[in-house]
Amino acid sequence: MPRFLNDPTLAIPVFPGSHIVLDGHYVFISGLTVTDIQGGEAVLGDIAEEARWVMRRLSRMLEYAGASMADVVRVDIHLTNLDTIHTMDAAYAEFFENHSYPARTCTESPRLSGGANVEITLMARQPERAIADSANAQGEESQEDEDKA
Repeated sequence: MPRFLNDPTLAIPVFPGSHIVLDGHYVFISGLTVTDIQGGEAVLGDIAEEARWVMRRLSRMLEYAGASMADVVRVDIHLTNLDTIHTMDAAYAEFFENHSYPARTCTESPRLSGGANVEITLMARQPERAIADSANAQGEESQEDEDKA
Protein backbone atom coordinates (compact mmCIF):
# COMPACT_ATOMS: atom_id res chain seq x y z
CA MET A 1 0.00 0.00 0.00
CA PRO A 2 1.48 3.40 -0.91
CA ARG A 3 2.52 5.85 1.81
CA PHE A 4 1.74 9.51 1.26
CA LEU A 5 4.06 11.99 2.99
CA ASN A 6 4.53 15.72 3.15
CA ASP A 7 7.88 17.33 3.81
CA PRO A 8 7.49 18.86 7.30
CA THR A 9 9.71 21.79 6.31
CA LEU A 10 7.44 22.84 3.42
CA ALA A 11 3.95 24.27 3.49
CA ILE A 12 1.20 21.68 3.13
CA PRO A 13 0.36 21.47 -0.58
CA VAL A 14 -2.49 23.72 -1.69
CA PHE A 15 -3.21 21.23 -4.48
CA PRO A 16 -4.81 17.82 -3.88
CA GLY A 17 -1.57 15.86 -3.70
CA SER A 18 1.39 14.86 -1.56
CA HIS A 19 5.01 15.96 -1.66
CA ILE A 20 6.25 12.37 -1.51
CA VAL A 21 4.73 8.98 -2.31
CA LEU A 22 6.44 5.69 -1.45
CA ASP A 23 5.12 2.56 -3.13
CA GLY A 24 7.54 -0.03 -1.77
CA HIS A 25 9.77 0.17 -4.84
CA TYR A 26 10.04 3.84 -5.77
CA VAL A 27 10.01 7.30 -4.24
CA PHE A 28 7.96 9.80 -6.24
CA ILE A 29 8.44 13.49 -5.49
CA SER A 30 6.05 16.13 -6.78
CA GLY A 31 7.27 19.00 -8.90
CA LEU A 32 9.04 21.69 -6.92
CA THR A 33 9.92 25.33 -7.67
CA VAL A 34 11.85 27.88 -5.64
CA THR A 35 8.60 29.61 -4.77
CA ASP A 36 7.62 26.46 -2.83
CA ILE A 37 10.71 26.95 -0.63
CA GLN A 38 10.81 29.64 2.03
CA GLY A 39 13.25 32.33 0.91
CA GLY A 40 13.44 30.96 -2.62
CA GLU A 41 11.93 34.12 -4.02
CA ALA A 42 15.33 35.75 -3.47
CA VAL A 43 16.82 33.74 -6.34
CA LEU A 44 13.92 34.08 -8.80
CA GLY A 45 15.28 34.94 -12.22
CA ASP A 46 18.69 33.28 -11.84
CA ILE A 47 18.09 29.94 -13.56
CA ALA A 48 21.23 28.30 -12.13
CA GLU A 49 20.41 29.33 -8.56
CA GLU A 50 16.77 28.32 -8.94
CA ALA A 51 17.88 24.89 -10.13
CA ARG A 52 20.39 24.55 -7.26
CA TRP A 53 17.79 25.54 -4.63
CA VAL A 54 15.29 23.04 -6.00
CA MET A 55 17.85 20.23 -6.36
CA ARG A 56 19.10 20.78 -2.78
CA ARG A 57 15.55 20.57 -1.47
CA LEU A 58 14.75 17.50 -3.58
CA SER A 59 17.90 15.88 -2.18
CA ARG A 60 16.71 16.57 1.38
CA MET A 61 13.25 15.23 0.55
CA LEU A 62 14.83 12.02 -0.75
CA GLU A 63 16.82 11.69 2.48
CA TYR A 64 13.59 12.19 4.45
CA ALA A 65 12.15 9.27 2.44
CA GLY A 66 15.24 7.10 3.04
CA ALA A 67 16.84 7.53 -0.39
CA SER A 68 19.51 9.73 -1.99
CA MET A 69 20.36 11.37 -5.29
CA ALA A 70 22.29 8.21 -6.21
CA ASP A 71 18.93 6.38 -6.27
CA VAL A 72 17.29 8.77 -8.76
CA VAL A 73 16.23 7.04 -11.98
CA ARG A 74 14.08 9.70 -13.70
CA VAL A 75 13.78 13.48 -13.66
CA ASP A 76 11.30 15.80 -15.37
CA ILE A 77 12.30 19.43 -15.77
CA HIS A 78 10.12 22.30 -16.94
CA LEU A 79 11.75 25.57 -17.98
CA THR A 80 9.95 28.77 -18.87
CA ASN A 81 12.62 29.39 -21.50
CA LEU A 82 14.30 26.41 -23.14
CA ASP A 83 17.15 28.72 -24.22
CA THR A 84 18.38 28.58 -20.59
CA ILE A 85 18.82 24.79 -20.65
CA HIS A 86 22.66 24.87 -20.77
CA THR A 87 22.87 27.15 -17.73
CA MET A 88 20.38 24.97 -15.86
CA ASP A 89 22.23 21.80 -16.98
CA ALA A 90 25.48 23.01 -15.44
CA ALA A 91 23.81 23.52 -12.06
CA TYR A 92 21.79 20.28 -12.31
CA ALA A 93 24.89 18.18 -13.11
CA GLU A 94 26.49 19.21 -9.79
CA PHE A 95 24.09 16.88 -7.96
CA PHE A 96 25.13 13.61 -9.63
CA GLU A 97 28.42 11.77 -9.17
CA ASN A 98 30.56 10.11 -11.85
CA HIS A 99 28.30 11.23 -14.68
CA SER A 100 25.62 8.81 -13.42
CA TYR A 101 22.67 10.78 -14.67
CA PRO A 102 19.07 9.57 -14.51
CA ALA A 103 16.78 9.40 -17.53
CA ARG A 104 15.39 12.87 -18.10
CA THR A 105 12.82 14.93 -19.95
CA CYS A 106 13.12 18.70 -20.26
CA THR A 107 10.29 20.77 -21.69
CA GLU A 108 9.41 24.41 -22.07
CA SER A 109 6.44 25.45 -19.97
CA PRO A 110 5.74 29.15 -20.46
CA ARG A 111 4.13 29.63 -17.06
CA LEU A 112 5.17 27.95 -13.80
CA SER A 113 3.74 28.37 -10.31
CA GLY A 114 4.75 31.53 -8.48
CA GLY A 115 6.66 32.98 -11.41
CA ALA A 116 9.44 30.42 -11.11
CA ASN A 117 11.60 29.65 -14.13
CA VAL A 118 12.29 25.97 -13.39
CA GLU A 119 10.24 23.15 -11.89
CA ILE A 120 11.77 19.73 -11.21
CA THR A 121 10.14 16.46 -10.25
CA LEU A 122 11.83 13.13 -9.76
CA MET A 123 11.50 9.42 -9.19
CA ALA A 124 14.04 7.28 -7.32
CA ARG A 125 14.44 3.61 -6.45
CA GLN A 126 13.59 3.04 -2.83
CA PRO A 127 16.64 1.39 -1.21
CA GLU A 128 16.04 -2.00 0.43
CA ARG A 129 16.59 -0.60 3.93
CA ALA A 130 14.03 2.13 3.28
CA ILE A 131 11.54 -0.46 2.01
CA ALA A 132 12.00 -2.42 5.25
CA ASP A 133 11.61 0.76 7.33
CA SER A 134 8.50 1.68 5.35
CA ALA A 135 7.02 -1.79 5.90
CA ASN A 136 7.76 -1.53 9.64
CA ALA A 137 6.10 1.89 9.79
CA GLN A 138 3.12 0.49 7.87
CA GLY A 139 2.87 -2.36 10.39
CA GLU A 140 3.02 0.04 13.33
CA GLU A 141 0.25 2.16 11.78
CA SER A 142 -1.88 -0.96 11.23
CA GLN A 143 -1.30 -2.07 14.85
CA GLU A 144 -2.31 1.40 16.12
CA ASP A 145 -5.49 1.21 14.04
CA GLU A 146 -6.27 -2.24 15.49
CA ASP A 147 -5.61 -1.00 19.04
CA LYS A 148 -8.08 1.88 18.52
CA ALA A 149 -10.81 -0.47 17.24
